[in-house]
Amino acid sequence: MSIIGYARVSSRGQSLEIQMDKLNHHGCDTIYSEKLTGTTADRPELKACLEYLRKGDILVITKIDRLARSTYHLTKIVNDLHEKGIDFVVTDQNIDTTTPTGKLTFNILASIAEFETEIRKERQLEGIAKAKDKGVKFGRKAKLTDEQIIELNQDRTSGMLIKDVMNKYKISKASVYRLLEKNNIHPQ
Repeated sequence: MSIIGYARVSSRGQSLEIQMDKLNHHGCDTIYSEKLTGTTADRPELKACLEYLRKGDILVITKIDRLARSTYHLTKIVNDLHEKGIDFVVTDQNIDTTTPTGKLTFNILASIAEFETEIRKERQLEGIAKAKDKGVKFGRKAKLTDEQIIELNQDRTSGMLIKDVMNKYKISKASVYRLLEKNNIHPQ
C-alpha cells in the first residue's frame, strides 16, 4: 500500500510549497505536482498519478478543486478510484471516502465547488456585458490601419520578402501571414 499525493496550482507564479508540506505531513510516499489550470483536461502529472495508483493505495490531495475541472470530472475520478480499490483523502476538508460520512461530505463539497465556479462565470459574463454597454472594447487593437494593410498587400504582391514586411510594419511573422491570408495573398 502506498500513499500518493497530487498537488496543483493554476499558474507558474503560484507556489506548490503549502500543498507539498501538507502532503508530506500526511505521509505521502510519492507526490505528483504541476502548475496548470484546472480547466484543462491535459494535465500530464495527474494522468501519470492516476495511472500509477494500484489497489490498496490512497490518493491524497489538499483541496477538492486541486483535482478536477467539474463535479462530473471529480465524481468520475473518485468512482474510477473506488472501482480499482483505491481510497481517496482530502486533507483540508477532512474527507475520507472509506467512510459513509466521508462519501456524503465529498458529494456535498463537490457540488458546492461546481456551484461557486458557475456563479463566478456568471458574474464575469455580467461584468463583461456591462463594460461593453459602457463602450469598453475587448480583444486586441489592430496594429495596422486599413491603409497600411493595403500597402502591406501591395508590398508582398510586388515581391517584398516576409522578413522585410515584418520589419517595415513592426509586426510578427504570424501577423503578416494572417493578414495576407485574410486578403487571399499567398506568401510563397
